[in-house]
Amino acid sequence: MQALCELLGVDATTRILDVGGTALNWTLLDVRPRVTLLNIEPEEQRDSAGFTCISADARHLPFGDGAFDVVFSNSVLEHVGNREQQRRFAAEVRRVGRCYWVQTPNRWYPIETHLLTPLLHFLPMRIQRLLARRWTVWDLIERPSPDRRVFYMEHYLNTIRLLTASELRALFPGSRLLRERHLGFTKSLIVVKTP
Repeated sequence: MQALCELLGVDATTRILDVGGTALNWTLLDVRPRVTLLNIEPEEQRDSAGFTCISADARHLPFGDGAFDVVFSNSVLEHVGNREQQRRFAAEVRRVGRCYWVQTPNRWYPIETHLLTPLLHFLPMRIQRLLARRWTVWDLIERPSPDRRVFYMEHYLNTIRLLTASELRALFPGSRLLRERHLGFTKSLIVVKTP
């Protein structure tokens, strides 16, 4: 969050659209920008006093061109669906934000970041379905209720599409690519458009 503020010159007057976020990230900063939290589900807006909260689809943002100084998105792009849905998401981010910061897990990181299971996402989908429906590291850590587990597993298997650096660059031409590293591997990719 500090790097975001430094690179994009965020201050108390900066208008930020946080796509798919929560108030928590913004409480980590010394500065308090004017943040609008946008989520598809209204219940994701709990505990957001001091923030503007909107329920909408990030692939069809209800704002005019350049409405925000910064559009911020942390680990959302991989959840919006197929390549065409990801293109729509990226086009909307570029349209409504003068600048942006979009982070997504790296497809080539050896641990699948949603189910926390090493190498799972490198397997053919047929084998992923077989293994993930039986057990993942996420199950061990989270111990989800049966209905939550079914929902999350189906979301992972049917919706999540991880991206490579070149795919992310193609969605955000002219942006700067940053790499978040962990144990020598690129864990996350971030595209940034600065002022």
